[in-house]
Amino acid sequence: MPEVSRFFGIVVKMFFDDHNPPHFHCYYGDEMAMVEINTLSVFAGHLPPRVLGLVIEWATVHQEELLENWNRARNHESPNRIEPLR
Repeated sequence: MPEVSRFFGIVVKMFFDDHNPPHFHCYYGDEMAMVEINTLSVFAGHLPPRVLGLVIEWATVHQEELLENWNRARNHESPNRIEPLR
């Protein structure tokens, strides 16, 4: 599963040829959540509220890039790196 971005201890990844809806996986320590790209809502897993806020802030800025990477990964192409939250 390629890493798309990393910031503040949060790792964002996407699986190749993953199931719908378009989403990304976020890891923070032992916690993990899957976030739908179109709605920016968590549909599986859990992250601490502060961490989730950072993820949503980052994803809001990079939503178009995330959708592009989703399409790349679905086609078995490596997703591009996305600028971390600073």
